[in-house]
Order: sequence, then structure tokens, then C-alpha cells
Amino acid sequence: MKRAAVNSSSLRELGYDPDKQVLEVLFHNGSLYRYEQVPAEVVQALLEADSLGRYFNQVFKARDYRYRRVE
Repeated sequence: MKRAAVNSSSLRELGYDPDKQVLEVLFHNGSLYRYEQVPAEVVQALLEADSLGRYFNQVFKARDYRYRRVE
């Protein structure tokens, strides 16, 4: 999956597969996570948020998306 750099102090890159509804998040600490069943509207809202890190923490932790760390 292709990822693009984002302007955030905690998130380095984001990648999204709309067909599979999978979001990949590369954090500045080098950890890569894959989140499943993420609707395109949620990804769009993340990209439009004033603070990507804050939005990510508030929305993704609250909605408890299934995720796994990618090595």
C-alpha cells in the first residue's frame, strides 16, 4: 500500500485502501499499524482535522478499530 507523508508531530505517513477499508499509519517512532474496517469518511475527516494526532487519538481509540502492528 502506498503511503503519503502528513504534517503531524505524531503521525509520519498514512495509506488507505478504500476497497478493503484498511488504513496504514506510520508513526514518527517508526511503528507501523494497520487498522481495519475504517470508512473512507473517517479517513477524510482525519486528513482534514486541525490536528491529525489529536483526531486520531480521540476517534480511533474511541471507536476501537481492529488493528495490528506490521513488522
